[in-house]
Formats: sequence, structure tokens, C-alpha cells
Amino acid sequence: MMEWLRQLALDAVEAGILSDSFSYAFMVNAIVSALLLGPLLGGLGTLVIAKRLAFFSEAVGHAALTGIAIGVLLGEPHENPIIGLFSFCMIFALLLHYVRNRTSVPYDTLVGVFLALALAVGAALLMYVARKVNIHLLENILFGSILTVTDQDITILAISCTLILLLLIPTFNRILLTCISPDIARVRGHNTHFYDYLFIIMITVVTIAAVKIIGAVLVGALLLIPGATARLLTKRMGNFVLLSSALATVACLIGTILPMELDLPVPSGASIIIISALFFLAATGFQIIKKASS
Repeated sequence: MMEWLRQLALDAVEAGILSDSFSYAFMVNAIVSALLLGPLLGGLGTLVIAKRLAFFSEAVGHAALTGIAIGVLLGEPHENPIIGLFSFCMIFALLLHYVRNRTSVPYDTLVGVFLALALAVGAALLMYVARKVNIHLLENILFGSILTVTDQDITILAISCTLILLLLIPTFNRILLTCISPDIARVRGHNTHFYDYLFIIMITVVTIAAVKIIGAVLVGALLLIPGATARLLTKRMGNFVLLSSALATVACLIGTILPMELDLPVPSGASIIIISALFFLAATGFQIIKKASS
């Protein structure tokens, strides 16, 4: 499949439809990754906003630092220590949610404690790992490098996206109801704890899948900013989800293509988040002008 797409892009370059940068295999891989990841992050971001879990996604992203370091220390390839990354992030997320349900500590405080711990442990381990591997590994982990995405990464991303969509589509309304009004969800017979944990698992999986592309420091932002922008522009739930997905996808595409076309030494994660933030600022300006004129 990827070979066919790369050949299609090469034919388009030769025909003058696409620029020369699309003749590189890594550029095609980057575009495919953006098209897979953008809609999913945008769609899930609407639920993150509804459930007020923006800080949680940041915590899981920072936990990825520790997971990657553990994977490398256990002998996994430093380019893709998926077992250590997945195992630690999933344990971290489930433990955080478990403790939340069994303590009176405010949730934002609890997330802050877990985030600080994950970041401190991850930083300590990565400094040790950096003695053994290329220091640029740390840059890719922190800020993403969509142009280093391999066919294996795309396969993992595609499987993750497919599984999440298979879970999300039939349960979206129930998860949303659980977010908005847990009491009504219980009255209707929904197991709110089950849907809470299901949503936590989906957020964790998509965060893990996005770390190499967006970066551990910035992945939470792409779950939040497109949804926040869409909320400024529409109040209808269906439009909210569609617009958030579209904005995230466009940001991923522009943030991937623009640095390459302009030859800018900017990490993919940073450029994608900057584009997302510009959309948010534009929407905010539109709302201010609209209110001032009404």
C-alpha cells in the first residue's frame, strides 16, 4: 500500500502536480501519518474538552518520556521502544484514574502530582539513556519528528486508529453522556465507570501513537486546541466533532508540509501546534469582532 502511494506521489511530481519534496518517501509517510492522526485527535479532543481532561492528556504525554526510556533500558530498539512505551503509559493512565476515584484530592492536583513524577523520572532516565544513544533521540521524543516515520510506525498508527474508531463510533454518545451528566447516564443504565476507563484507554493509545509524530511535550495540545477552536465556532455537537477533526487534520498537513517546502529547521510537533494555535487565535478574534458588532 505504501509503495503504491509513494509511486503515485512520484508520478504526480513528474507531472508537475506536486512539488519535488513529495518525491521523497519520508514525505509521503509523513502525509499518511497526518491524515490518520489528525481526524482521530480532533474527534477525541471534543470529548477531552467535554470531560475536562486536557491536563490528563498532557500527563500521559509526559509519561511517554519514562516509557521510552524504560523500553530502551530493557533492550528495545531506541528508534521505537513500543513495548516499554505502551506498557508504562497504560499503567500510568489506569493507575491515575483508579486513584482519582478513591481519593478526595482534587483531580487537577492529582494529575499535577503524577505529571511531575513522570516528568522527573523520565528526565532522569533519558539523561542516562542519552549516554548510550544519539542525543537527537531526545529531541524527537520531546518535540516529534514526523519526517522520521517508518512503514512500521504507520502500521502501528493505522492499527491503533482502527481499534479506537471501532470502539469510539458505537460508544461515542454514551461516553459523551457520561462526560456531561454521569447521574443521567446511571439512570439510563449505563456503566459510567466502564465508559470512563474505556475513554481513558483510548486517549492513552492515541497519545502513544502520536508521540513520535507530535512529541511527548506537545501531543496533549493537539487533543485540546482544535476542539477549543471548534467550540468557538459552533455549538452543535455534530458540527463540533467534524470541525475539530477537520482543523486537526489541516494543522497536521500544513505543519508537515510547510517546514519542508520552506526549508525550515522546525520540529514537526512544534509546527503543527503553531498552526493549530493560529487557527485558535483567528477564531478568538472572530468571536471578539462578532460580539463587538452585535
